[in-house]
Amino acid sequence: MRVLLLGSGGREHAMAWALARSARFGKLWTVPGNAGTAEYGENIRGVSASDPGAVAGLAGRLRPDLVVIGPEDPLCAGVGDRLAAEGFGVFGPSAAAAEIESSKAFAKGLMSRAGIATAAARGFDRESDALAYLRRGTPGGGGNGIVVKADGLAAGKGVTVCGSPAEAEAAVSEAFGGAFGRAGEKILIEERLAGRETSAHAFTDGQSVAHMPFSCDHKPVYDGNRGPNTGGMGCYSPPGWLDRGTVGEIHRAVTERAVRRLAAEGRPFKGVLYPGMMITDQGPRVIEFNCRFGDPETEVLLPRLRTDLLDVCQAVAAGRLADLELEWDRRATVGVVMASPGYPGSYPRGAVIEGLDAIDRGVHVFLAGARREGSRVLTDGGRVLCVVAAGTTLGEARSLAYDNLARISFDGAHFRSDIALDAEPAVLGQGASR
Repeated sequence: MRVLLLGSGGREHAMAWALARSARFGKLWTVPGNAGTAEYGENIRGVSASDPGAVAGLAGRLRPDLVVIGPEDPLCAGVGDRLAAEGFGVFGPSAAAAEIESSKAFAKGLMSRAGIATAAARGFDRESDALAYLRRGTPGGGGNGIVVKADGLAAGKGVTVCGSPAEAEAAVSEAFGGAFGRAGEKILIEERLAGRETSAHAFTDGQSVAHMPFSCDHKPVYDGNRGPNTGGMGCYSPPGWLDRGTVGEIHRAVTERAVRRLAAEGRPFKGVLYPGMMITDQGPRVIEFNCRFGDPETEVLLPRLRTDLLDVCQAVAAGRLADLELEWDRRATVGVVMASPGYPGSYPRGAVIEGLDAIDRGVHVFLAGARREGSRVLTDGGRVLCVVAAGTTLGEARSLAYDNLARISFDGAHFRSDIALDAEPAVLGQGASR
């Protein structure tokens, strides 16, 4: 099969690796791709992955059998709609279904209509109204504080957890002041949930749902969940502290309920639906919905998938997911991100990455912000790579991941040393929250 893959992150390298394992895999093009995706096919530069016309024109020339869309921006821009209208098989939801991520206000409304438990929130499109609301009290009446969220897509940077009324007012003014571009033209003020976070990915063709193992991302840049949020500094799967009853409740009362509601509202969802969850003392609550694979969650989930990913993507695109029974490796996986100096702020590019050829067999290095220049691999982004290892326990996987990470270097590289260290059971209400 001939596949066109959109995206350039570690997620897309992991997807390219998994797709290339298929016995039916033939040719891969990635737009724009990175040094990792280039190992499995051709990277195509000069075409915007978020431009429906440009991508459709490229697909018309290449004639892929399937288009796999990785990031949220092309999905929310309607790239999948344009491709489907021109007869291409597409793995990824329509723009209407992807609004569950592109508009937090829409997602809140959908959850309310579907009876899905989430944090109390209120939307605003004027700064003066939002500030007046803050000065009247806390949404939901909770004692944990509040969160200010840009309504639209802000590349993971549009969420501010506020520890005081002054911080909340500053976050509102920052959003309306243009810090997040058009994404901040409308905001949500939401009660802050306390508990432990987990990611609940699932494949769906709009009717059938195939749940993936749960995973846990570490977003703050520094050890101990300190510092600003990032796109993710590491991840592990599965969370041993998550009990089966809660897993079943999330499957039934969140993911499956959202899929049914989207279909009922004329927005059938085809692709990966990923609710970010907070496990609170009152039960699981949705923090947000995402319309695609997470990153770095993809890097720890796909090495556990035993079923052919190409078969899964094709079944989702064709509405035949019920015909497949997915199999997963029972081993745990841990992924640790190595980032450029300065990330998540400004950072340099062009540092030589050493040690990529010193990695143990069976350990993966998924490249993200990296490019090839002759025989060298150079840094080309904030999150440069993710080292992923598997083990019979999370501790074993963690040790193997860090042992291999220590063999890789580039100028100014930094990473967290505590990924998966908090994976043992803990008292609810004492974990990280946002």
